[in-house]
Amino acid sequence: MSWLRRTLFAPVVAVLFSCTAPEGGEEVVVPEPPVAEVEPTELTAHGVTRTDDYFWLREREDPEVIAYLEAENEYTAAAMAHTQGLQAALFEEIRGRIKEDDSSVPYKDGDYFYYTRYEEAMEYPIHARKAGSLDAPEEVMLDANAMAEGHDYFAIGGRQVTEDGRILAYGVDLQGRRFYTVRFKDLTTGETLSDQIPDVTGNMAWANDKRTLFYVKQDPETLRSYQVFRHVLGTDPSSDELVFQEDDTEFSVYMGRFKSDEYLFVASTQTLSTEVRVLDADEPTGEFRVVLPREPEHEYSVDHLGDHFYIRTNDEAKNFRLVRAPVGDASRGNWDEVVAHRDDVHLEGFDLFRDHMVLSERSNGLTQLRILRWDGSDDHYLDFGEPAYVAYPQVNVDMESGVLRYGYSSLTTPSSVFDYDMNTREATLLKQDEVLGGFSSDNYTTERKWATARDGAEVPVSIVYRTDTPLDGSSPGYLYAYGSYGASMDAGFRSSIISLLDRGFVFAIAHVRGGAELGRAWYEDGKLLNKKNTFTDFIDVAEFLIDEGYFDRNRVFAEGASAGGLLMGAITNMRPDLWKGVLAGVPWVDVVTTMLDESIPLTTSEYDEWGDPREKEYFDYMLSYSPYDQVEAKDYPNLLVTTGLADSQVQYWEPAKWVAKLRALKTDDNLILLRTNMAAGHGGVSGRFRRYEETALKYAFMLDLAGLAEG
Repeated sequence: MSWLRRTLFAPVVAVLFSCTAPEGGEEVVVPEPPVAEVEPTELTAHGVTRTDDYFWLREREDPEVIAYLEAENEYTAAAMAHTQGLQAALFEEIRGRIKEDDSSVPYKDGDYFYYTRYEEAMEYPIHARKAGSLDAPEEVMLDANAMAEGHDYFAIGGRQVTEDGRILAYGVDLQGRRFYTVRFKDLTTGETLSDQIPDVTGNMAWANDKRTLFYVKQDPETLRSYQVFRHVLGTDPSSDELVFQEDDTEFSVYMGRFKSDEYLFVASTQTLSTEVRVLDADEPTGEFRVVLPREPEHEYSVDHLGDHFYIRTNDEAKNFRLVRAPVGDASRGNWDEVVAHRDDVHLEGFDLFRDHMVLSERSNGLTQLRILRWDGSDDHYLDFGEPAYVAYPQVNVDMESGVLRYGYSSLTTPSSVFDYDMNTREATLLKQDEVLGGFSSDNYTTERKWATARDGAEVPVSIVYRTDTPLDGSSPGYLYAYGSYGASMDAGFRSSIISLLDRGFVFAIAHVRGGAELGRAWYEDGKLLNKKNTFTDFIDVAEFLIDEGYFDRNRVFAEGASAGGLLMGAITNMRPDLWKGVLAGVPWVDVVTTMLDESIPLTTSEYDEWGDPREKEYFDYMLSYSPYDQVEAKDYPNLLVTTGLADSQVQYWEPAKWVAKLRALKTDDNLILLRTNMAAGHGGVSGRFRRYEETALKYAFMLDLAGLAEG
């Protein structure tokens, strides 16, 4: 900060710290945004100068910035103090539905059955295995509860075991910024090895020699994953060899291992282009070779079976098709088509077995699992029997197996794991999450509707409510969406939402453009110069739910996070009258400034998602919807904005600046609350129970505004 800012900011901090919890209904003091006291920053591009009064909030290490965020937290606590009892009750309700001593379904890999379990009252998982049989003694690989002691934040990432099951490599993040320290454990002796690799991603893969690990490192400033190193156990990590570097700043790198275990791969990916390199897993000192050279607008993914690479490609196929090619030469001239392109079906993925292939498809907005035999004697779909749901292959390690393990849930069916015999077509339920507290899916109804957007597009909507909830326009509504990157928001089960449904809320997911629920075209109609379709779809879905009697027009709440937080910022500016309250989690709201700053994480790799504002056409379009830039003097709805100081994807200063600017310009008396978790990143706090403290805060915020705080 400049001397001027340091001197004049001090009294503002004092004002902020004067906030106290209301006693006997006393008014809560609202923080005074430091507009007049702070020297503004002028940002100029394409002849347009934008004045940013809050640019200084970027200075993460400055104690006065920290004091400002902490004071905002105090104000939020004070403003919500009258709901503390409700928050506590909600937290206990939500936690009370969780089976605390729980375990995942074990899967077999090599000679071991691997699983994760939780113990009663403990926040973190225990990663364990059994040798040869589920009746064998348990071997604890990692007890995250013991490892997390003394840390405000703790996460394990990238667990990888050598092919013989002896050495475990794993990453540890103690801040939430997704910088991991990779460590190694000898699972036969329990000894933690001396090798440590700091400040890397959790993305890594073992070679077949059982002592060579390939891992990915990120740029310390932009956080772009761009380097692949080779580490040999017992050697100094500082001498690890760089085996690949991605120099194009629009690409990021991912490291993996094919299911066949015969090849390692490095994928360089950009929004519209891919390049995959492979290495014989038996030759760790060899050279990676390119499967298909990168080309503009050619996206592909690869797996391996026998003598062929199987390639999911969008070459002449907007919704993707599947081809195969010899491992020695995968060029287009050697392609054999396995699954043709279809205009009405999006091929999302595939899983290879010796006798079968499983396709993950999306049709009419819903996921489908399709089973095919290589000999052509069978081709069928699984029938899930509900109007809205999510289904997906789980861990399927053994290519020789005739059994597919898949996961399934819906808005009324808890998460379930099945084994499906692909020969007999028999599905066996292995586990369905036990929801405590008297939950019965019979008490709830789920529906799938279609809302007509203003341009005629039909937008799918997934809805759930208690069966006895009136649908006459008298029930409060809670609408959620994401709508970016082609990520589809499926109608999966979430036990926490029961606390709202049981109090009379109707919950809905708007499957807006920008996702890929209706195929690749649905995604492309919600990106770049079509981005505003995402925002207008959401508004139109809300209006539809009001008109159809699902939502009370005066009690509509909206939520989105990250890029979904951008959606929240946009719809708050565009239709502030429509929302009783808006919940924006880690919201990306300062679009133009971020996309013009190549030093900020994710910027250069996302030009093909949002556009490159160095080009005037994209600059003008972004500026026309950027939530921070579009804040103006008018009434706004109640807002609860949450962020994390260590967020590496959407920097904390974006929501902080947005809240300050809203407070300075808005013309109403509605609440605007900012809560910054000072020890968390983009995904929030660590621990399976602690995260629900924020959920309880959000639910209390909505219930209070809906007049149901006593319910």
